[in-house]
Amino acid sequence: MDTNNPALPDLMTVIEIVRPGGPEVLVASRRSVPRPGAGEVLIRHHAAGINGPDVLQRKGLYAPPAGASDLPGLEVAGEVAALGEGVTRLRLGDRVAALVPGGGYAEYSVATESNVMLLPAGLSMAEAAAVPESFLTVWLNLFQRGQFKHGETVLIHGGASGIGTTATMLSKAFGAATIITTVGSEAHRQASLQLGADIAVNYREEDFVEVVQRATEGRGVDVIVDIVAGDYVARNYQAAAMNARIVQIGVIGGIAKELDLSLMLIKRLTHTGSTLRSRTPAEKAQLIRSLEEQVWPLLAAGTVKPVIYQTFPLAQAREAHELMDSGKHSGKIVLTMDAA
Repeated sequence: MDTNNPALPDLMTVIEIVRPGGPEVLVASRRSVPRPGAGEVLIRHHAAGINGPDVLQRKGLYAPPAGASDLPGLEVAGEVAALGEGVTRLRLGDRVAALVPGGGYAEYSVATESNVMLLPAGLSMAEAAAVPESFLTVWLNLFQRGQFKHGETVLIHGGASGIGTTATMLSKAFGAATIITTVGSEAHRQASLQLGADIAVNYREEDFVEVVQRATEGRGVDVIVDIVAGDYVARNYQAAAMNARIVQIGVIGGIAKELDLSLMLIKRLTHTGSTLRSRTPAEKAQLIRSLEEQVWPLLAAGTVKPVIYQTFPLAQAREAHELMDSGKHSGKIVLTMDAA
């Protein structure tokens, strides 16, 4: 027996993807509770965030990285339940959130110590579970790769999504001059404006390029955060200002089939993209330390808070994904465990 760790249960409840498909392929099962290896901790989950990559994995379109759990779930919050050899920064019982390469839809998961974050004061477990994947994705893409600066204008597609709400809050907190979002309904438009957007464009009724040009007096926006791709790519180039940066973090709209690259040359645009899940633990750790330094004070002060639309018990992962697929939510959908 490991005298440094308390006794752990042998089995836990998990949500498996039994085959590629719709929400109905998410099925509860029982598996062995994992044990942490060297440099790892075991986290007893109170909550786990739901993200777009989980949906893609469910559909068979996004395989986990080599060595990662086959279970969906990339961000969790809970308490440290066991320590692996060599762990020095964390203690048993610490309240934490973690970025994991998979395995979040379960009662326990193992995380690399450097990819675990001590919770700032004032966050509930559900809110904490909405931080790692969404906030790190926005920090990486809008601030590091997109080079967003105080006083710039930003266009955020999918303004009602977890990424969109986070990008809106953080760009406002860091001094954006104008924040423009795109949304798909009047309810989402109102929610986006309330969150801090200056202009929220219902893409079903208006052309965001025309709105951007009017709002900026023809100058365009400095940074664009895009989860859509497809025909948005060419339109993003039209909406961009000189020397603008476009960060691609999703392709839910499919392939960009018609694209005039002359605008990229004329406007001296930077169009970049990235994913978070496939990065090494060391790369993720660097991002996490930067987020803790820059954003944790905002979370602790309540200046920024994750937007939680609805929570579901772990056993209702199917219903949670049905809501995710409907697109009716604004903000994050979170699974909660009995431990909460």
